[in-house]
Amino acid sequence: MKKFGLGAILAAGIAAFSVGGASAADLSTPAYKAAPVVEAPLSPWQIRVRGLYVMPENGGSVNGILGSDLTYSDAVVPELDITYYFTKNIAAELILGVTPHDINGAGTISSLGQVGKVWLLPPTLTLQYHFTDFGPFKPYIGAGVNYTVFFSQDATNPAFASVDVHDTWGLALQAGFDWMIDRHWGINVDVKKLFLEPTFTLQTVGGSYLTGGADLNPWIFGTGITYRF
Repeated sequence: MKKFGLGAILAAGIAAFSVGGASAADLSTPAYKAAPVVEAPLSPWQIRVRGLYVMPENGGSVNGILGSDLTYSDAVVPELDITYYFTKNIAAELILGVTPHDINGAGTISSLGQVGKVWLLPPTLTLQYHFTDFGPFKPYIGAGVNYTVFFSQDATNPAFASVDVHDTWGLALQAGFDWMIDRHWGINVDVKKLFLEPTFTLQTVGGSYLTGGADLNPWIFGTGITYRF
């Protein structure tokens, strides 16, 4: 009986140890998996700060002067643009900046030299398509309209009392890309072509007026920083 009783006690102890070990193993195993982290969606708003090189095409004429031509100085200026994304592919961009330019006589009026100086405010609105299948490389193309305001206009040639370049509408084409460093910050490279051909009026010191057209049609090369909110 003593042997039987001792054997029963040992068997019961082994069974209890087995059950306890299984329970400890079960407790050490997680009962659930952590949910994956989901990033918040990006804001539809984006801004860029760029440096621009503005290169007008040389061309134009003074009415009634055969062989007359015009040339214009280039400019390097800062620029701000604001973009709103309607979808991940479709966006609208508003470009804001001002540029100074000299107006020079050329062709048969080259002896005039510098005719005047003028500042341009050319806000441009483009509708863009953004390609999204290239990882951090985000190319885009765009087209839109431009309205250019000419201000701070000065006649610098003593033959003229004033120069007045008239405000005008134009078309714009655009291509560029962002290289995104992370979800919010990126490097931008952008090229635009504006079709801009304003008319102008020159008043001579004698009180007579000359009219003509300026074929500016500038190329605008830009690079800068992108921030997506």
